[in-house]
Amino acid sequence: MSRFNYPIFSFLVLFSVLFFNCKKNTVSTKDTTFAKADSILSLMTLDEKIGQLNQLSGYEELTGNIANEDGQLSRTEMIKKGMIGSFLNVIGAEKTYQVQKLAVEESRLGIPLIFGYDVVHGFQTMFPVPLAMAASWDAEVVKSASSVAATETAAAGVHWTFAPMVDVSRDARWGRAMEGFGEDTYLTSKMAYAAVKGFQGDDLSSRTTIASCAKHFAAYGFIESGREYNSVSIDDATLHDVVFPPFKACVDAGIATFMNAFNTVNGVPATGSAFLQRDILKGEWNFDGFVLSDWASIGEIVTHGAAKDKKEAAKIAIKAGCDMDMQSISYSNHLKELVNEGLVEEALIDDAVRRILNVKLQLGLFDDPYKYCNVDFEKQVIGSQDHKNVARDAARKSIVLLKNTDNILPLSKTSKIAVIGPFGNDTDSPLGSWRAQAKTNSAVSIYEGIKNKSINPEDVSFAKGCDLTVDGTHFIYHLKFNTKDKSGFGKAVKTASKADVVLLAIGENAFESGEGRSKTDIKLKGLQEELLDEILKVNKNVVVLLSNGRAMDISELSKKVPGLLVTWQLGSESGNAIADVVFGDYNPSAKLPISFPRNIGQVPVYYNTLSTGRPVQEGGNVFYSHYTDSEKTPLYPFGYGLSYTSFEYSDLKVSTQGKGADVKITVSCTVSNTGNLDGEEVVQLYINDPVASRSRPVKELKGFKKVLIAKGASETIQFELSAQDLAFWTLNNKKEMEPGLFHVYVGPNSQTGLTDTFEVSK
Repeated sequence: MSRFNYPIFSFLVLFSVLFFNCKKNTVSTKDTTFAKADSILSLMTLDEKIGQLNQLSGYEELTGNIANEDGQLSRTEMIKKGMIGSFLNVIGAEKTYQVQKLAVEESRLGIPLIFGYDVVHGFQTMFPVPLAMAASWDAEVVKSASSVAATETAAAGVHWTFAPMVDVSRDARWGRAMEGFGEDTYLTSKMAYAAVKGFQGDDLSSRTTIASCAKHFAAYGFIESGREYNSVSIDDATLHDVVFPPFKACVDAGIATFMNAFNTVNGVPATGSAFLQRDILKGEWNFDGFVLSDWASIGEIVTHGAAKDKKEAAKIAIKAGCDMDMQSISYSNHLKELVNEGLVEEALIDDAVRRILNVKLQLGLFDDPYKYCNVDFEKQVIGSQDHKNVARDAARKSIVLLKNTDNILPLSKTSKIAVIGPFGNDTDSPLGSWRAQAKTNSAVSIYEGIKNKSINPEDVSFAKGCDLTVDGTHFIYHLKFNTKDKSGFGKAVKTASKADVVLLAIGENAFESGEGRSKTDIKLKGLQEELLDEILKVNKNVVVLLSNGRAMDISELSKKVPGLLVTWQLGSESGNAIADVVFGDYNPSAKLPISFPRNIGQVPVYYNTLSTGRPVQEGGNVFYSHYTDSEKTPLYPFGYGLSYTSFEYSDLKVSTQGKGADVKITVSCTVSNTGNLDGEEVVQLYINDPVASRSRPVKELKGFKKVLIAKGASETIQFELSAQDLAFWTLNNKKEMEPGLFHVYVGPNSQTGLTDTFEVSK
């Protein structure tokens, strides 16, 4: 096999290796790769430069034609002409080798392609959906899952994932909430940093790491009405204090790429926002990777009404700092003309190309463009037992115990157990909606997991009870729910009547959440509530295992049952992980990363609201912030989650040293395990700034620690806060701390705990 047939490519590789290896002791790695990128850039024509900015999807055949300024060209011809810099959705070591070979051996410069793919919570080995992993409050869970996903992705010839999604979202109606890490900016920032480190590791050129992409920049989680692709209205303080920090955490972690959001920010489409891309990302944060549009979002600048046609949209996007065009072909068709007309400086294109080449260099694609194309390695790595073990650990750490009346859980392994419900023996829905290359029906079901762990498997029975949906497909867009067929009720009731306890597996199908799956009704669908009522008539010992990809309205359900576990969509090892928790082999430690509402009318509901002018009732009148038909607090608040043991908080202490920007605050408390089992507790620290130049949230998470405490033992938990932790976007239009009095709270969730005050002087 001849890898470097073209003289120019051979020269580039030889020059890079000889010259820059001589300089590597005096030049930083990033400086070196940028210098290499410049050496390649100097040899490129304008057409070849523009080609690097063009990303196309590989869903269609490579020989399929695509419209561009040269007429109808096949993708193969475009590759040979250097008109494509990247593909998404070209997957598999053999296939990526074939496509890469065209670019490296049959184009003039032989510049390698970069292959991208949505690897959101696993490649073939599936992990819990990101919202579920955030419930672990354990950054190592996210890092390990991302690392395994990266290894499998790289083995399949793919260099780049469009993850993590770090949009803070407070709206349970938004289907894409499952793809993020919840409602809080601090927790999301910690998980975002861990995800990037998991995907990219310490060396992007490793054959087991891939480039990561932070999305969606910015404010996509704040879309109005929770409706996908909708508009956003947001103030500067919320942008800087809530939306931006998780993205900045990704930059701090060394992330290679960013993706734009579909929405507008201050009326400007994010893809065409110089404020977001030039001023904040590449300016203030000094991000040196490249920015990718979301699917056809450059063309959608026209639909937003901010450009008259795709030519103008291309001009707006490149000037604003969007480096690569995903699928709209706006750059391919119009950038050259814009440069020739003097409407776009070629230097802007050079900057974009330099950034893209730099990432390709960091991935090692110029050293060996085929290193990700090893079919034997692909077969060896993907879906290995070691990866499944990591998935199982992540899954059980993501399960949230919301209710455990009279300690109905954990169950004895000798119990007679009835597994009932549409998700009881489901091997597909646990895979989630962003399932990449997971094999259909490859998850371990709840029924399988419980039988695997039971001492007497013959005492574990199953009855579906009812189907959730009626058309038997994955319902990619419009789901049709079963509201009539109760033919399975009889068997379910009979099965429940013979059991010691019922595990009722109900909730959402995987395709009820995810991109394009916004809802106005987040209650249980179909006949599931009726099934529950029938089961309760013959057996009161019911533990609900809630399958979900979002916060749901489970107010009525939670009143009726003694046991309630949020089991999300947990991935490949779902059933085994649930069994670990149900039988007590793992003591649940997860906490909610998003508040569960009492009803849809509360949404969006979240813990860190701003103070209002009338927060409480005065004098018995109705003129204060409340509802007349519901409590205003969530049903289950952010940070909430129970254990099979109990914890007690005491002895809160706060001390300060220094003042102003040099202040250091130490907060400590004692946490005691007062139950009968060893257990992990997520100790959470919140602050409140009661008097400031802007109204501040009633509470803000500023620290958490997950600690294992033996039964009967106590641990002293200590936190350190700095002036930066107290800073916010002030009326001076900058992030700074305002000296004064602060409240501090330490406890098991956002609503309860110990409280004290401290003061910071100027």
